Amino acid sequence: MKKSWLVGCCLIVLPLSVNAAELKDMGSISFPTSGSAAAQAHFLRGAAALHSFGRKQARVAFQTAQQIDPRFAMAYWGEALTYNHPLTTEWDIETPKLVLSRLGKTAQARLAAAPTEREQGFIRAVEALFFGKGDTQARRLAYMEIMRSLYEQFPNDDEIAAHYALSLLSAAGPAEEGHRRNVLAGSIAMDISRRNPRHPGAVHYTIHAFDDPVHAPLALAAANVFDDIAPAVSHARHMPTHIFIQRGMWQGVSDSNQSAYDVAVAQWQPGDEVSDMAHALDWGQYGDLQLGDYERAAQWIERMHDVLDKNPGQQRVMAILPKLKARMTIETRRWKIQPITDETTDNELLATGLSAVHLGRLGLAREAAERLQQKAAVIGEHDQSYYAQTGKPVAVMQHAVSGMVAIAEGDTAKGLAILRQGVVIQESMRPPNGPANPLKPAHELYGEALLAAGKPTEAAQAFRISLARTPNRSLSLLGLAQAYSALGDESAAETVRQQLSARLR
Repeated sequence: MKKSWLVGCCLIVLPLSVNAAELKDMGSISFPTSGSAAAQAHFLRGAAALHSFGRKQARVAFQTAQQIDPRFAMAYWGEALTYNHPLTTEWDIETPKLVLSRLGKTAQARLAAAPTEREQGFIRAVEALFFGKGDTQARRLAYMEIMRSLYEQFPNDDEIAAHYALSLLSAAGPAEEGHRRNVLAGSIAMDISRRNPRHPGAVHYTIHAFDDPVHAPLALAAANVFDDIAPAVSHARHMPTHIFIQRGMWQGVSDSNQSAYDVAVAQWQPGDEVSDMAHALDWGQYGDLQLGDYERAAQWIERMHDVLDKNPGQQRVMAILPKLKARMTIETRRWKIQPITDETTDNELLATGLSAVHLGRLGLAREAAERLQQKAAVIGEHDQSYYAQTGKPVAVMQHAVSGMVAIAEGDTAKGLAILRQGVVIQESMRPPNGPANPLKPAHELYGEALLAAGKPTEAAQAFRISLARTPNRSLSLLGLAQAYSALGDESAAETVRQQLSARLR
């Protein structure tokens, strides 16, 4: 085995599609392999970029390593992992197979190309991930089990540990089992950070593992470190946002996503996937809405229109644009309606349904509720992702609109009961790992309805729960202050108003 190299080693000139500056400051890793010294330098750049989900940069680095050393098995391993986001349900299984087939036509040939037991373990893992049996979740579980065995065999290897931690996050699955895997992944990642504080995978996976309001304080240090790693990787620029949102640090949310968007724009080339750009626009808008900067929040929508114009047909962009518009309506409470068609998204149905209630268009609101109910019945039946939550957010939306319709019709008790059912569904979901999901949190809407119904005690409790799930959220703070005022507790109301004014940075 060749000696260990650090990412800070000298850089050989890369192909034109990714320049040397894009691969600077990727953090610090030690990843010994059997590749040649010249190929290893590029491999390390790719491995570090991969930890930051800089898949485009990583791919070029791994391909350059292959050109230098065509039998470098780990360079093919690395490239195969660049074609999929490990934490989403979108999945390209064919391209990684083609990459690995360039290394060897059969599994036996590919294993034979890896000269060490350790490297063979990495190859076995991607074999299970891309050539294994079953659906995506089954193959992710098989990959995780191989990485677990490799981790147990090489307990002091930080790269094995980091990729095992990521495999746990990727295979997290629903409910309690997913939560356990996330916490285990976080503990492994934090252990790596104790030895190497600037390991990009360690800080990155710590953030993902503790991306909820209860555990987020454990990852704030990692978020601050990652904020200074991989300045040319859009996803890395964005990642601290996950913890900033969980801590209600809205200026940080806005700034991180502005940086992520700027990097994505600077690196964009015609034909590129623009999911990182769209992701930054989505989360950045949420941060500015919580800051009350509605003018800047509207600018994110204008940018999304521009992204879509330059990248027609990209599904993620097409899905996020209507979400940004719906969120703008809901957060600003500048109610407006739009015609409902078969193409109307669930977020648009929510915004239109709530708008129609406030504008007295109850027939349109009922239609929105009916369509949401239909969507909730079919969405996500086969999705077991820990992050996606299947169709539950849509069910919460349906109860939100239906409950508000009943209240508008004069049956407050029925409406509150329906809204309460939405709260129960929301409580069966994990708190959102990002902006509010659904766009209008069930507890917040329930609290607003309780307050309007003259029930400030119950309203205050609903707002407190909303803030526990979505910390420092503006409309929940406003509602809580109003509930305390209605209860005659002006001291408590003033404390909340001060928090609303200050906002955490």
